[in-house]
Amino acid sequence: MIAAVFFDMYGTLAGFKPSRFEIQSQICTQFGIEVTPEGILKGYASADAYMSSVNSSIPLRLRSPSEKENFFTEYERLVLKGSGFDISPERALEIWRRIRQVPYDLAPFPDVVSTLQGLRSRGIKLAMISNMNRSGPDLADSLGLSDKLDFTLTSLDVGVEKPHPGVFLEALHRAGVTSKESVHVGDQPVSDVDGAEGVGIHPVLLDRDDNYNDFNRCPRIRELAELPKLLDSDYFSR
Repeated sequence: MIAAVFFDMYGTLAGFKPSRFEIQSQICTQFGIEVTPEGILKGYASADAYMSSVNSSIPLRLRSPSEKENFFTEYERLVLKGSGFDISPERALEIWRRIRQVPYDLAPFPDVVSTLQGLRSRGIKLAMISNMNRSGPDLADSLGLSDKLDFTLTSLDVGVEKPHPGVFLEALHRAGVTSKESVHVGDQPVSDVDGAEGVGIHPVLLDRDDNYNDFNRCPRIRELAELPKLLDSDYFSR
């Protein structure tokens, strides 16, 4: 029986407001680049996979300013490749610097609060796990989710990033449950699925943008609202 569910933050519980497409479109137009919503989704899928890979070796928060700049140069290049633009590193860095100046918020997706409330009413412990470089309580409070979660862990709190087993083991410890009693829901095959599997937690891939339609290593859902029905199935009792 599942006693705890852990959630990734970005792409799972919350997203940018304005959206990443709106931000990219606003800045790229200034450089004569016209992106599409589909292209930006495709580009961010590649860019976020690149970020997961980087964090699995030497976390971005521990890298020097020049290394971070090099990272975000390549990150922006991957984002725009999704719309068919293969730009130079110099232009990518210039665009990224402009993008960083655009104000934005993080906001829960429409299906988040009701889903969390429904799961909590069953007595399931709920937690958020994020690679954000800020404290867990501060992150949960900024999203208005503090009263919907039992706790929040971030890379700043634990000192490691997903998919490092340390963050998942700390979540199990705080929840007081075993890995077999737990599910982790996230949008990244490396940081979320690989990380959860590494300590025996059941992974679920939340693919809101339909980036991984051939993925079959674990259950894949398109909306968080699908999770309660999945938990009611016999999948996790096999």
